[in-house]
Amino acid sequence: MMSQVLHPIEQKLLKTLIVQQNLSPEELCEISKLSIDQVRRGIEWLKFKNLASVIETEKNFVTLGKRGTEAHEKGFPERQLVNHLRSLQGYSCEMNDVKNLLQNEFGPAIANAKKNGWVEIVENRIMLKGYHDVTSEEKIIKTVSKNPSGVSVDELDKDVVESLKKRPEFIIVSSKKSALVSLTEKGIESAKTVQDTIEFIADVEVTSSTEPEAKSVRAIDVEATAPTVFAAKSHPLRDVIDEVREIFVSLGFSEIIGNNVQSSFWNFDALFTPQDHPAREMQDTFYLKDIKAKNIANLSQIKKVSDAHKKGWNYQWQSEEAKRLVLRTHTTCVTIRELADKKHDEARLFSIGRVFRNEKLSYKHLAEFHQVEGVVVGKNVTLRDLMGLQTEFYHKMGIKKIKFWPTFFPYTEPSLQSMIYNEKLGKWVELFGMGIFRPEVTQPLGIKNPVLAWGGGIERIAMLRYGLTDVRELYENKFGWLRSVPKCQ
Repeated sequence: MMSQVLHPIEQKLLKTLIVQQNLSPEELCEISKLSIDQVRRGIEWLKFKNLASVIETEKNFVTLGKRGTEAHEKGFPERQLVNHLRSLQGYSCEMNDVKNLLQNEFGPAIANAKKNGWVEIVENRIMLKGYHDVTSEEKIIKTVSKNPSGVSVDELDKDVVESLKKRPEFIIVSSKKSALVSLTEKGIESAKTVQDTIEFIADVEVTSSTEPEAKSVRAIDVEATAPTVFAAKSHPLRDVIDEVREIFVSLGFSEIIGNNVQSSFWNFDALFTPQDHPAREMQDTFYLKDIKAKNIANLSQIKKVSDAHKKGWNYQWQSEEAKRLVLRTHTTCVTIRELADKKHDEARLFSIGRVFRNEKLSYKHLAEFHQVEGVVVGKNVTLRDLMGLQTEFYHKMGIKKIKFWPTFFPYTEPSLQSMIYNEKLGKWVELFGMGIFRPEVTQPLGIKNPVLAWGGGIERIAMLRYGLTDVRELYENKFGWLRSVPKCQ
């Protein structure tokens, strides 16, 4: 009597292996008439029940490379040299004659022919000498050529194989993994109890309860709970980023992209941030060590920006400080450079990307996060237009309670801070900063019309969207939370 109820696939494999042990999955597939997927599945079941064991092996096989194939057809370069000398009167010739014959193979041909003792060089002439038996390398090339699928390294002289490996593209050594399946002692005992009368119909065991030899009936519970399937989906933060991008495009904005690494000139100086400002210290900014930008801007831009600093902040502006490379602390550096280079009279532009701040990680601060930033350039644009744009953006994001507070930023005047009401916290929280670029920013760069600008962290929007109290939860990759976030809010 069998101690375990076995699936028909398991029984079929047991019957096959009791006749012949150490079969590969492919051989089992051919003998048992099962599909390869059924065989692999059955092997795993038998292994789990300690009825079968699998020994995995890895063998190296040798096949011919491009030059190995040429050597088989035309002969090794040194063999071609010997054959050429044999055809000549006196069995010798000038070095240049052989160079023209062998071209790129001249060096290897001479070196290996001398190594084999087949030639000698006397006064710039190559002379034939000695015996010219078939070498071990030639024998291996001939053997491998007869087996296009490859010859096991174990069947060849390993020293000669290593020698051929040093000759580029003569041979290719690749590894192939294989598995051999055999029965354990327990598996042999189980196999002996398997009856030959078992029939297979659509992989389901069918036995009649009225037959005296019936062993078991496999029942199927159609009301059993099915396993939970978690479909693949994009990260919730990526969904928010895509939504923000789609909203700005729908409002008529065009996206611009810039590098994560920027010069201090565009990250700070062009935005009228003085070179002794605390934000430019190592405590607040990531600098690239021992690397400086070469061409930070054109000479006119550099001169006008430096003059604005000297006049506005009353200090001696240093060009070397402006050349220092930083991981950008905001995406405004990308926008201001676009405006300075293209001289837009009217434009709606936005940028989304990673920014970096040398800050201590906390529930509301990260050293690396995503920022969205935008500008509107126009002759008659006003602060009221900026507030209206921000209100429309928040409404499209599903945020209804919004207000604006006056604040200070180095490169905008007037400046505002947008505040939105967090229902979960029950209080107003800061979100985006905004304002109109100061003349000290726009005039040195040749920007004639007013520029409305705003920017803020996308992670803060995501926190509000998903009801999080700690920004670090967005990056902890907790499967429980990731799977619980609905795709559609």
